[in-house]
Amino acid sequence: MERIALFIDGANVYAAAKRLGWNFDHRKILEHFAGYGVLYNAFYYTAVPLPMDDKQKRFIDALTYMGYTVRTRPLRENTDEHGDTHRRASLDIEIVTDLLTTSERFDTAVLLTGDGDFERPVEVLRARGKRVIVASIPEMTSYELRNAADGYVDFKDIREQVERPGYRLPSEGGRGTEARELRGTETRPFYTSAALTDADDR
Repeated sequence: MERIALFIDGANVYAAAKRLGWNFDHRKILEHFAGYGVLYNAFYYTAVPLPMDDKQKRFIDALTYMGYTVRTRPLRENTDEHGDTHRRASLDIEIVTDLLTTSERFDTAVLLTGDGDFERPVEVLRARGKRVIVASIPEMTSYELRNAADGYVDFKDIREQVERPGYRLPSEGGRGTEARELRGTETRPFYTSAALTDADDR
């Protein structure tokens, strides 16, 4: 059977969930995409505040017990020219490293992100004879990434299989600065520093 590897960009998936207004069950995500073949591995990438609070630690522990390999990076504080402080982190390097260094162990990579920065790594994988499926929502997926992939999965089409019932997130609703940023393909989603709650899983 086809060997499957799952790569989840936590920030991008969380931003998509906020946009959709409903939350994901990460165990169901694992089970759904494992149905594509034989699951080799599942990676989850997220940034964490330091020191890490108990809720964030419980979330990461839960992912680990589900079977995910969790990659983390600390949030960094940056001050812009207006004096505003932002806490940001990106795990693009970690994602690309795992995609390329583990490629001999899978036949199909399922990449949960819409970030156009992954266009070139996806092309490299396909040149190595690998199949790549991208999963996100169209309004948050760059044209270049979607064009580079072999297949595309819209989260809205698999809602019934991956939703976490009873745990809603406030929909972006197309208003405000965050909503405008999410619509742009040039603006990259960053990890937030807010503490996780039971209804706020990334």
